[in-house]
Amino acid sequence: MAKAPEEEHPVRAFGWAARDTSGVLSPFKFSRRVTKDEDVSFKILYCGICHSDLHLVKNDWGNSTYPLLPGHEVVGVVTEVGNKVQKYKVGDRVGVGGMVGACHTCESCENNLENYCPKMILTYNAVDYDGTKTYGGYSDHMVANERYIVRIPDNLPLDAAAPLLCAGITTYSPLRYFGLDKPGTRVGVVGLGGLGHVAVKFAKAFGAIVTVISTSPSKKQEAIEALGADSFLVSSNQDEMQAAMGTLDGIIDTVSAVHPLVPLLFLLKSQGKIIMVGAPEKPLELPVFPLIMGRKMVAGSGGGGMKETQEMIDFAGKHNITSEIEVIPMGYVNTAMERLAKADVKYRFVLDIGNTLKAA
Repeated sequence: MAKAPEEEHPVRAFGWAARDTSGVLSPFKFSRRVTKDEDVSFKILYCGICHSDLHLVKNDWGNSTYPLLPGHEVVGVVTEVGNKVQKYKVGDRVGVGGMVGACHTCESCENNLENYCPKMILTYNAVDYDGTKTYGGYSDHMVANERYIVRIPDNLPLDAAAPLLCAGITTYSPLRYFGLDKPGTRVGVVGLGGLGHVAVKFAKAFGAIVTVISTSPSKKQEAIEALGADSFLVSSNQDEMQAAMGTLDGIIDTVSAVHPLVPLLFLLKSQGKIIMVGAPEKPLELPVFPLIMGRKMVAGSGGGGMKETQEMIDFAGKHNITSEIEVIPMGYVNTAMERLAKADVKYRFVLDIGNTLKAA
């Protein structure tokens, strides 16, 4: 018979988990493994709330298993390291993003792309090497192999750095891979939420000329004055969209709701590309003619490997890039999820785990 979550491992742990598709989170006792030779254990101080947390607690994607303890924008301070750990010591500021394991032998892993390994182990809602379930960062502490630990630069505040471990790498990686990181490149960012606002910051730091494309005219001032975008298009304004046709080298599309792609394809220059990083629940419509007529591309990108994640957070440290956040107590998490579903956050909720997570 399967062991109870608090009996699976020797070390007691505590967090908040969803028990069913209602997605309601409540206090949850479970356990973590002991710190093995190559492991780093850390006390969690903050954890960002990602849009995928909302989808997964409600089983929107059909792959959730309960109890489900979310959180993959996890930061804190090292409390213990295994005998063979080289890179970290007690007291270091560290984080964990979307994954905690992979096969380490496939082509993707050998190319530092563990995020595309067929056997990648997600930080939560997955099965670990030992057959037990992975639990995320809405909890008091975490243990992970040092390969999956990221060092947080000293000049970045931990709370505002946390979302970079998902939102940051999810936008940084495609900007780099698809050549949108060159000064003077014209980059569009669709959606000004948790991912979009970070995409704007990274693109500007690379020297791109950035256009934000949004359904919300009210976000124009914020996009240009606070985040540094160069221009702003309201996607429902046909005159604005028509005037901008053929002007963009590439678009990072961060929207996770169903939305039309054709108007975005018209914004691209020939050889332009749209990279999808949001994850709508239903398939999008993609006519082929707008692709053929300008040799245009629609691609996807999911997170980044560990080497690139460290590179991203170091780049963020160098350019002082952080997320715009609203720090909340653990007890507010269900209200935060409701607000996130209505896009009522600027731009990322971050749970203050260290000060507000109290064991039941």
